[in-house]
Amino acid sequence: MTDVVQESEITCPECGHRKLETMPDNARQFFYECEGCTTLLRPLKGDCCVFCSYGKIGRASCRERV
Repeated sequence: MTDVVQESEITCPECGHRKLETMPDNARQFFYECEGCTTLLRPLKGDCCVFCSYGKIGRASCRERV
């Protein structure tokens, strides 16, 4: 059995700001406001959440959570 990832570092594509965030256990996160430039991030086409699009975890790990 593999451990489920609890956190992922999100990187803003606009300013490069990075922050380690805790991923929700029971929902997908569709919006994330960058603390560096206040850009509102949304999932890229084909991704289920902002962690899939801008996080370090990758899609497979994200989908195991929900």
